[in-house]
Parts: sequence; C-alpha cells; structure tokens
Amino acid sequence: MGRLFGTDGVRGVANTELTNELAYKIGRAAAAVLSRGGNAHPKILIGKDTRISSDMLENALAAGLCSVGANVQKLGVISTPAVAYLVSLYEADAGVMISASHNSFEFNGIKIFSSTGYKLPDAVEDEIEALILGEKEAAEPLSGAALGREIEAGDPLGDYIEHVKSTVSEDFSGMEIAFDCANGSSSVTAQRIFSSLGVKCRMIHDTPDGININDHCGSTHLESLQQYVRENGLAAGFAFDGDADRCLGVDENGNLVDGDMIMAFVGTQLKKEGTLDGNTIVGTILSNLGLIKYCEKAGLNFSATKVGDRYVLEEMLDKGYVLGGEQSGHLIFKHFATTGDGQLTAAQVLAVMKKTGKKLSELASCMQTYPQVSVNVKVTNEGKERFAGEETVQAAVKAAAEKLGQNGRIIVRPSGTEPLLRVMVEGIDRDEIAAVANGVADVIREKLT
Repeated sequence: MGRLFGTDGVRGVANTELTNELAYKIGRAAAAVLSRGGNAHPKILIGKDTRISSDMLENALAAGLCSVGANVQKLGVISTPAVAYLVSLYEADAGVMISASHNSFEFNGIKIFSSTGYKLPDAVEDEIEALILGEKEAAEPLSGAALGREIEAGDPLGDYIEHVKSTVSEDFSGMEIAFDCANGSSSVTAQRIFSSLGVKCRMIHDTPDGININDHCGSTHLESLQQYVRENGLAAGFAFDGDADRCLGVDENGNLVDGDMIMAFVGTQLKKEGTLDGNTIVGTILSNLGLIKYCEKAGLNFSATKVGDRYVLEEMLDKGYVLGGEQSGHLIFKHFATTGDGQLTAAQVLAVMKKTGKKLSELASCMQTYPQVSVNVKVTNEGKERFAGEETVQAAVKAAAEKLGQNGRIIVRPSGTEPLLRVMVEGIDRDEIAAVANGVADVIREKLT
C-alpha cells in the first residue's frame, strides 16, 4: 500500500476513502507518536473547515485521540494557519486541521502540525502511518482515568484575529476591498480582521452551507471576484481557498495578482525596510521566469526548490530566509507564521499599498509575467523511470532549451503520484513555446509510452 500522507497530509473522498475508521486510527497513531515520552494526557487542537463531512471526521478523530489518553481542544471552524499559530500559543502538543484545502466539498483531509506549529517531517508521518497500517504494534487500549477528554477551547478565533492584526501597523481607513472567502474557513474571520483595521469590506462567497466550499469561487475560480471588483470600482480584491492558507489578489482593473507578483513587490518593500533576511525570496522550479528576472534586476536573490510549499519552508528554515511561496498564492511570511496564511498575506499586501501610496496594479507591474504552457504526457511506469536516461528525450529537452535561450526555459519532471511526465515551457511568445512544449511531448510519447 502507498503512503497515506501526501505532500499536504491525508486526503480523499470523505466516508469512502477518508473514512471515520481511518480518522479514528490517525488520531490514535498521531497521539501515540507525538506525545511519546511526554505528558500522559497530551493536548491536541482540532480545527476544521466548512465542508459537510468535517463534523463527522472531527468526532472520529477526537475519539481516536481520547482513546489513547489525549485531551482534545476543539477550535471549531477556523483556518489552517490559525491552527498552526494556536498550537504554539496554547502550548499544545500537536494540532490537527480537517480540510481538503482548495478541493471540492466531497473531499476532505487531515493535516497535522507539531507543537512548534510546523507540518510534520516525512519521517514522523512514516512512523504514524506504520501504526495505522499495522506495520508497528500499537499501544494497549486505555481505560478509566487514563482516557482523554474534551477541554474548553477559549477564544481561538479572537486570538488568531488579534495575531493577524498585530502583523501590520497601518490604518486602512478609506480602502474599499472585496474578499472572496470561498465559502470556507475565512468566512468566520476575514470581515472581523479587516473591518477592525479600517477597511470597508465587501464580502462575497462567505455563506457556507457545507457543500458550496470552493464552488466556482475562491482562489481557484477568480471570475466572480474580478467582475465584482470592476463593477463596484473597488481598490482591490482578495480570494482565499477553502482553508484560507492561500491568497490571490485582483487589482482595481480586475486583473490577477498572483503569488509570484506579490512576492516581487512585497520582497522589494521588505528589502527597503531592512527586514528581508538573506536578501532572498524562495520560490520553486515552477515560479514564473519573470520573478527570477525581476529579482536579478532588483538586486534580490532567488532560491528555487522542488514543487510544494513544504520544500519552500524547508529551504527558508535551513537558510534563515523569511519570504517564500508559490504562484498559487501559498505564501509564507516567516516573521509571522509557520505556514502559508491567506488572510495574513492580504494584510501584508494592503500594508505595502498604504506605505507606498500605489495602486495594486502599479505594484504588480514591477515584474513581467512570461507566458507558460504545460503539457502532461501519459507514460508507462517503466517509461517514467527511464526518463532521466533516455538519450533521445534528453537531447530534445536540451535542444528546446537552446532554442529558447535566455528568454525562456523548459522544465520536464515526473509526476509524484501519476504515470505522467509534465512538460512546462516558458518564453515571450505563446505560440512559440506551445510549439516547443508539444514537440518535446511528441518525443516523449514516441520513446516512453
């Protein structure tokens, strides 16, 4: 059986793939591993998003945790970054978020944070998984006073809201901004955060009903937010995903402001203020070429990691960098958070707008966005393994790179979960890069399928 834990926890269709039984086992195993050698009654926080299955999985997970002696503090509907922040604030042994992030409502997921608020390393997830799958012997069942219980949660929403507010010092009065909550976790906090900072909030998609999370709204479907900003003459708009760890912007003209653009102008501002540690922005190999070239022009360093926010964070922690993220809007402000935080990101963008007196479109225009074309090529598992050593394919990739020169690039990488090779080509002319991408894809099909 493959790993239960993917790059962002355990995820699947609720009640068929991610079942109550599995949630119960995850609770038991996580508590056993994370509290080893510590408190007999470790404290575990549980947060959830708004999807219909979250209540069911929350109760199953809590039962598993309590069955091995853990005390459970239910936070209710809250964002993923709020759970990560509150683990440390509440001196908990771990935190668990029930969410499938930007996926549609029938999916759900379980992601776990350590006592420091960081996602678990692969080795710890492997240990938890071994207990779940019976590869390691589980602890004997507890009874009597050894069982865990549910304990009072205090005011988690209020504590998180105050945290986000504390990361900015500007008064945003006079700014009229739209917020698309994706009918998810930010529905319970976004208006409270930004109205208390002086923003005139225009809220959309903030009435969750259990099945409308991410439904043609939020950071994966910007169309309604773009139209709303344009039609109402607003200064900007921000879209979050289901668990509010991502944020994408929309400028006053309704144009997309993605994660790469945000890192470019926020990084510039942090450099000016002397708070961009290492003078470096961390992205991935799929960050837009425009961001890389902008960093060169602006005197910033750019560090590229493998695809995935966990690898971005690993690089930041290893080198002491404080700003990193992905084009998708998963941005990490290390001075304030241990993971991506959409609402915190929006606050930082508004702060830069206020400090500079510039419109969002002007800020975002600092970097040129290069067109990208991606082609997924189905290959056999054997073909996927042979990719790195297949001379004809490697020669085609090399020839494409030489043709693109300094004004483009090509990246061909195997999918981590499917029998696919992903071809991504960037350049100035979309027709040219499409031809390059499809040409390399044709060679891959000929040699590796």
